[in-house]
Amino acid sequence: MATLSSFWGGANAKKAMLKVTETIQIEDWELTEQFVRASGPGGQNVNKVSSAVELRFEAERSPNLPDPVKARLRRLAGRRWTKDGAVVLQCDETRSQARNREIARQRLAELVLSATQRPKRRVPTRPTLGSKKRRLKEKKVRGEVKSLRGRVDTDD
Repeated sequence: MATLSSFWGGANAKKAMLKVTETIQIEDWELTEQFVRASGPGGQNVNKVSSAVELRFEAERSPNLPDPVKARLRRLAGRRWTKDGAVVLQCDETRSQARNREIARQRLAELVLSATQRPKRRVPTRPTLGSKKRRLKEKKVRGEVKSLRGRVDTDD
């Protein structure tokens, strides 16, 4: 059975970088992984093995991310963005530490990729004449309905 260090290349392997696009690559020094115990079911295994991964990406200090991408990433990350400009992702989906690490890296790549896409600029449009007339007609009908809700005279 392969150990975790041999699975990820061990000490002799060159540093693995996370390729997001042709121009954006996340270097290994920008990522910090911490393995913690997962919560939830898992029997005795959950009490012994630290299989959950907490991936931290120093996005604010990253030289590979352009400033507009960093700004969009901050908005997309939401509460996963820390005060010191890092994105923290957690994964405890599987019992395998290596698989959780892989899932967390994949999620980070997808998040950065979605931040690279510029949102479309909204072109404001004016309401059509027909829609204005329909709105005014509906307002008039509602006003008539409400005016008929008054007190009933009993003059008989």
